[in-house]
Amino acid sequence: MAYYVYILASKPKGTLYIGFTGNLARRVWQHREGVADSFSRKYAVHRLVYAETFADVNIARQRERSLKRWLRAWKIELIEKENPTWRDLYDDLLR
Repeated sequence: MAYYVYILASKPKGTLYIGFTGNLARRVWQHREGVADSFSRKYAVHRLVYAETFADVNIARQRERSLKRWLRAWKIELIEKENPTWRDLYDDLLR
């Protein structure tokens, strides 16, 4: 099974949300539909801008906790290294 650490954004350089899941497509859909949690619903954080895949659940959880402690500038740099236009990657999951 694969595990994912992901970053959602409200818009380029907007509000960020970092999460962890075993089913990335379903979890992002939940955020987009407003059934995931109140933070993503309140701040309209629906754009999938970054994701990492892990085979080990413990390493994925560790990475999520680590990223949450990062400075905002570091998170933005990480996103822009892989996704400089802040394109919503959700549609790529459905292909």
